[in-house]
Amino acid sequence: MRPVLLAALILTCAPALARAQAGPQPVGLWLTPAGDSQIRISRCAAAYCGTIAKVLAGETKDVHNPDASLRGRSLVGVALTRDMHPAGEGWEGSLYNFRDGKTYSGKLAMKGPNVLELSGCVLGGLICKKQMWTRVD
Repeated sequence: MRPVLLAALILTCAPALARAQAGPQPVGLWLTPAGDSQIRISRCAAAYCGTIAKVLAGETKDVHNPDASLRGRSLVGVALTRDMHPAGEGWEGSLYNFRDGKTYSGKLAMKGPNVLELSGCVLGGLICKKQMWTRVD
């Protein structure tokens, strides 16, 4: 009886997992809306992670990091998105905002093959700010 229930559960969940993985994926190099940095998103285990690949304008050091010992490090290579796992029509995880040194709950959602919507939220998702990133490669 248990193998039958397990098979039924897998068949029930499979369409949801397929939807989360179907269509354009966020892997690649993305330009922020201000055009001041490029973020590389890649697979990290079963999730997606994003790191700052290039700073094109503005501050190049992590000066707002809450850990004073990290404020002198280069922003290049800093993890911006972490553990973005499938959720709904996109991915959820955490976002580090190097502009204020805070980490927020966040979401990624593909809005076309070359447009990625990033949203960071506070207060359990009550207040969110969205950005549209464009694919570089």
